[in-house]
Amino acid sequence: MRLTAIEEGHLRNGLPGTVGIAALFPGEPFEPAWVRARVAERWGGLDRMSLVPVPPAGPSALSGHRWSAAPPFDPAAHIAATDLDVDSLLAGGVTRALPPGRPLWKLLVTRRPTPAGEHAVVLLAHHALLDGRSLETLFRMLMDDAAPPPSPAAAVARRRPAVRLAAVGRELRRIGVQGQPVPPSSGGETRPSVAVAGIDPHVMRAARRQPADGRGATLNELLLSTYAGALRACHGPLRSWPRGPVPLYATVPVDLRGRGDARQLGNGVTALRVPLPVDLDAPVARLRACQDQVAAFDRRCEAHRAILPALQGAARTVPWLAGVMARRLARPELTTSLCTAFKWRDNPSHLHGRPLSRVVPLPQLSPPGTANLCLVHTADAYTLTVVSHLGAGDAELIGAAVVRELEALAAAGAPAARAARGLRTP
Repeated sequence: MRLTAIEEGHLRNGLPGTVGIAALFPGEPFEPAWVRARVAERWGGLDRMSLVPVPPAGPSALSGHRWSAAPPFDPAAHIAATDLDVDSLLAGGVTRALPPGRPLWKLLVTRRPTPAGEHAVVLLAHHALLDGRSLETLFRMLMDDAAPPPSPAAAVARRRPAVRLAAVGRELRRIGVQGQPVPPSSGGETRPSVAVAGIDPHVMRAARRQPADGRGATLNELLLSTYAGALRACHGPLRSWPRGPVPLYATVPVDLRGRGDARQLGNGVTALRVPLPVDLDAPVARLRACQDQVAAFDRRCEAHRAILPALQGAARTVPWLAGVMARRLARPELTTSLCTAFKWRDNPSHLHGRPLSRVVPLPQLSPPGTANLCLVHTADAYTLTVVSHLGAGDAELIGAAVVRELEALAAAGAPAARAARGLRTP
């Protein structure tokens, strides 16, 4: 079975391609044998988890990879206990390609507790095999209280609004317009770094109520606006950056799956680029600007649904085109920062009787000049992961700056701040 153009691109873009998700639980470490039995029970019938990419049989320009089914599903080959802590697992996993010649995923069970006494189950996979939504779907399936798969139903054709050629043209221009990479904090050698930050839930709740006279903020809107503020705090307004006032674009993955195929594994997202309001100096102003951008996502997604079949068809017919497109889109001027946010909606969730305390995401590593961020809300825990390819330690620098921006945004709604604004009003 041929890979889709998106899957082919993930294999040909020259990057490790590893994404991941860690689920943390209180109590003692899980027994690997029990985890293997649960995985065999819940994932054993999933064809996707047994696929192995086979290299092109002829010249790679003329033929693409193919998926081949591995021998019978063997969880023991993919599941192991580890003495590494969660942070070390994520930092090492994002830079290392998964071994070829087997299904591109592995599940690790930690023996070393976190400072809070939690133990983790960590799923790492190649992006060609699974996207971020697929990782979330797989973990939900492992939980004690997982909902059974929906019964097959007849497909219902959904009438989509007509998309004008002008809208398609605008979206193609957005995809191709060049921005600028993220500057490193110092002039040293670029190297990957990973940082994980927990965010005070009181701060997040206050920030989500902003702007005070609006509808409140979504996680995506908060992540985009506070990342813009963090970049301004670290590097100043764009005019002081190496390339001057050239915009910096964030890329937001948006799931195109519908209600009928919400649990389908693979790659079902598109990517929407937005210029970050780095030059606005007030947290609420940056949030409003990002809300205006996000408000257009539904309309823009319709343009992507119109564009993608043609692009994928062309790349499937001429496989080298998938590699050219993937390497071009991986450039830091085009895909500078992937910004993803989601909420774990099954609450409470338990594994082997233990409540899920939090989820730690792992975005993929991109080329030098990039930083990718993911924010997850689990129960009452908010966790931000930053994967940067900048200066050493820049992931931690960016993560800390985003947390400070969230605190500033939350404080903008405090009674004292509102009173001060009222005193200044003529």
